[in-house]
Amino acid sequence: MAFARTRSVTLLGVDGVVVEVQADIEPGLAVFNLVGLPDKSVSESRDRVRAALVNSGEEWPPRRITVGLSPATVPKSGSGFDLAVACAIVAANGKLDPAHLAEVIMVGEVGLDGRVRAVRGILPSVMAAAAAGCRKVVVPESVAVEARLVPDVDVLGVRSLRHLFAVLRGAPVSPEPPPSVSDGPDPETVGPMLVTGPSAAGVPPPDLAEVAGQTRARRALEVCAAGGHHLYLLGPPGAGKTMLAERLPGLLPPLNATAALEVSAVHSVAGTLPPEHPLVTEPPFCAPHHSATMPSLVGGGNGLPRPGAVSLAHHGVLFLDEAPEFSSRALDALRQPLESGTVTVARSAGTLRFPARFLLVIAANPCPCGRFAGRGLDCTCSPAMRAKYLARLSGPLLDRVDVRVTVDPVSRAELLGAPDPGETTAAVAARVGEARARAAHRFAGTPWSVNAEVPGRELRTRWSTDPDALASAARDLERGLLTARGLDRVLRVAWTVADLRGHDRPTVADVDTALEFRTGIRRGASLTDMGERGGESRFTTDMAQATLARLATIDVDRELSSRDRDAADENETAYR
Repeated sequence: MAFARTRSVTLLGVDGVVVEVQADIEPGLAVFNLVGLPDKSVSESRDRVRAALVNSGEEWPPRRITVGLSPATVPKSGSGFDLAVACAIVAANGKLDPAHLAEVIMVGEVGLDGRVRAVRGILPSVMAAAAAGCRKVVVPESVAVEARLVPDVDVLGVRSLRHLFAVLRGAPVSPEPPPSVSDGPDPETVGPMLVTGPSAAGVPPPDLAEVAGQTRARRALEVCAAGGHHLYLLGPPGAGKTMLAERLPGLLPPLNATAALEVSAVHSVAGTLPPEHPLVTEPPFCAPHHSATMPSLVGGGNGLPRPGAVSLAHHGVLFLDEAPEFSSRALDALRQPLESGTVTVARSAGTLRFPARFLLVIAANPCPCGRFAGRGLDCTCSPAMRAKYLARLSGPLLDRVDVRVTVDPVSRAELLGAPDPGETTAAVAARVGEARARAAHRFAGTPWSVNAEVPGRELRTRWSTDPDALASAARDLERGLLTARGLDRVLRVAWTVADLRGHDRPTVADVDTALEFRTGIRRGASLTDMGERGGESRFTTDMAQATLARLATIDVDRELSSRDRDAADENETAYR
């Protein structure tokens, strides 16, 4: 009996489990058995490994071969076991020293010609190996840079089985031609949904100064970036909702080392991590099309689930443009990740948990035709049609959105008048950084870093506001304008407004600002600009619900007046 073993990694979501790959060769009929709960792609490695070894000049033992993947109770998926299976068989056949393989982690797919190809999830696989105490890892050469992001791990990148066997035997490595097919992510897999990291070379990132007008929406964007709050933009087409959302990642600070590894691991599992930039250092921006299904948003797929858009936007921005056009089932699936920061996907093959701490931006038109703005005179939709259209965004979902603002159409003076450059992204990002620094200092020693993450009970009991600052919020709660969750979210936004204004704790004005962002009800005098502390520039915030109610009333009055005129004309005709 000949026996050898090495190790590999299987992924369960974004978490890796170290698997021992054991090979046993015994006399008997030539057969190859693979056991240990493999899926279809792992089972097919029998044919890939045999052809790869023969084409690499290695002997295939014509005996009974059994390969076991331990622990047998953990599902094994993917083609990343090929490299470990091939080396274990060659070592069991006496062509390699088994002692050289026992403490090595091997992850990679082999082609029929013996080349080693990249697989998804290299980064979380190496992270799992490091956590298990392994210090030697063999991966495909094309993704070795990604594997070296994990500290204190010796990474060997190999091009083929010939290359690997030469290294293990201490023989010189012969040169090989470069691969004709790239091992990078498939553009069709990435698609237009995901935009992450810096812009393409030579293309400047979008700047907030390019947005014409929209003072209120810009202030709302600043509040959301400073506190990590979710945002609802309501307005007609062409008002600038998409432009505002695309500029939100530029207001967020760069990812720290821990967050960068978390985000990169998710993208590695999804297969969207470019080999030339394996570490994501900027907040990702994910904008799925409104035809996206629920599994594509929250995660899923055949077999073991894969991360969805909410996980790809981890520590970044998830933008849902034309939100009412999404299926209600897909939208309501976001409710649990918005609260917990994780998404748990249960399938028959297993239950997995993915990180999903993202900043949600919802954009919607006010009606199906999109022209219900101002007095709504050009709108052809009835009040019932408008109400039905916006009702596709359920109340429980909107209750989890902290800031809601109406984006009015850009006026002719703002668009064609004298240039009035607004604040740049850099200027607003500086204030956002200062506000986040205040929050981080306040939350030192706690698991939270921004106001949106803090439980409401902690804000009410651990950090106090000014006396009587919550009086207006308490009245709105009694009148039914706020839910208990809504009150907590108002308090979080109030702390963010206070951080932006440089206050030690929320004042009455800060809470009133948060209430306007939440309910749309004007709170007395205009509110002081949060950005320019030197002047007395002022702004107000009209919320979506209040604006819709006002515009709907105007439209109903117009329709009633029209019917009255028709009735008067009929009476005059009958009189004549």
